[in-house]
Amino acid sequence: MAAEESSSLQYTPTWVVATVCFIIVLISLIAERGLHHLGKCLNHNKQDALFEALQKLKEELMILGFISLLLTVFQSLVSEMCIPTYFTTSMLPCKRYGGKSHEEYSPQAINNRRRLFSTDSSSEHCLHEGKAPLLSLEALHQLHIFIFVLAVVHVIFCVITMVLGGARIREWKHWEEWISKHRNEDTSNHHTYFAQHGQGFWRKAAVVSWTMSFFKQFYGSVTKSDYIALRHGFIIAHCPANREFDFHKYMMRTLEVDFKKVVGISWYLWLFVVVFLLLNVAGWHTYFWLSFLPVVLLLLVGAKLEHIIIRLAQDVDEMKEQGEAAQVKPSDEHFWFKKPGIVLHFIHFILFQNAFEIAFFFWILCTYGFHSCIMERVGYIIPRLIMGVIVQVLCSYSTLPLFVIVTQMGSKFKEGMFNEFVKSSLDNWMLGHKGQQSKRGSSGATNARQIDRIVKESYQSIQIEEQEKMSTTGETTKSIIEVSCVLDQTHEPST
Repeated sequence: MAAEESSSLQYTPTWVVATVCFIIVLISLIAERGLHHLGKCLNHNKQDALFEALQKLKEELMILGFISLLLTVFQSLVSEMCIPTYFTTSMLPCKRYGGKSHEEYSPQAINNRRRLFSTDSSSEHCLHEGKAPLLSLEALHQLHIFIFVLAVVHVIFCVITMVLGGARIREWKHWEEWISKHRNEDTSNHHTYFAQHGQGFWRKAAVVSWTMSFFKQFYGSVTKSDYIALRHGFIIAHCPANREFDFHKYMMRTLEVDFKKVVGISWYLWLFVVVFLLLNVAGWHTYFWLSFLPVVLLLLVGAKLEHIIIRLAQDVDEMKEQGEAAQVKPSDEHFWFKKPGIVLHFIHFILFQNAFEIAFFFWILCTYGFHSCIMERVGYIIPRLIMGVIVQVLCSYSTLPLFVIVTQMGSKFKEGMFNEFVKSSLDNWMLGHKGQQSKRGSSGATNARQIDRIVKESYQSIQIEEQEKMSTTGETTKSIIEVSCVLDQTHEPST
């Protein structure tokens, strides 16, 4: 009791309390002001997509803060919950020896118990009842730290992946510049080289084409001929009014838009964390086998994206045989479930799962030490770390660039189609039509709602089906797209 009193806040010197409080508040304010100035910088440079990604990051920080608040407020309540002791002997991360786990005698565990001893006395009543606490304060504290480590590592990995992937995509800039300088030259030879991906009867066999796709993702995943052919197909399908459309800038904008989706942690990812914390049972080696999951998924996604290029090349080859103009025709038919956006969900899951692996490793290393039973043997640790590095490098330099260009080959254009000038022009056009139609009758109000819907679809880059372009509404939207392509070229902010 005397130890508890001497360690409580009422028996702590006021200068200690004030100093610690000042340091915590100062660090929090510096972080908040830093994020605020970063947001102002992004707004000043008209990086709306990255600004929205920053807002998403702030939302994740708010969720983490709320989790921290819940763990702090309810820690006494949780630690006072008692369960029968036989429930605590199954599904353990570490096996107990003689009723005690050898981890309980490690230096890290002893230090943790000393640090939390004064607050952990609230669970003693469970021992008097012959039961065990549902979750000790020490375990709650460690779980608290793990959640923060996981979120931070995930954000860092996403930033690294997007920066390295963006650097890889910027290497294609000289292809766009070459096209701009040689726009009057015939590029049919590049379409011919592109069509060679699908030539030959043996290439059309599913086993052969998938095997080629699997290995091609490791070298020359996107060639100059691929870029020129895919760019030409996109412009013909979505932006025929402006053959000088800067396809590279458009891809960089879509990358920024996708980044704000990837940097967040969705509900199903938190559910994934819960499931694998449940399966972390001694002897199952769950995290060792789990480390293979992102590698397998990443290789599958990369092979699928390369296979889509082969399918598009096969379509071009068939068009040449039929005497038609050899050009790439974007289509959702080549993607899983006819949804190009599903690839982004796979990449999101892969990055999070890889971050989970690395975060769990460093959390165990700092909390329990390298020789912890949860860490397992070195033979299980080294492959996990190697898999994490492979996933990070392969996703940054191969899969992400492939995703950015290949997913443009769907039947619908992606978010990021319009630059900031076009967005503001569409806003003004929408407001102008609202003002004009408000002066008319009910039929005018109906037309205003139609125009409002059309502009909102264009403004938000809601993906437009090819068949919708044949309708009256679709024709209007198509005109908006064509005009925006021209405005995008003439009013792109200089960098």
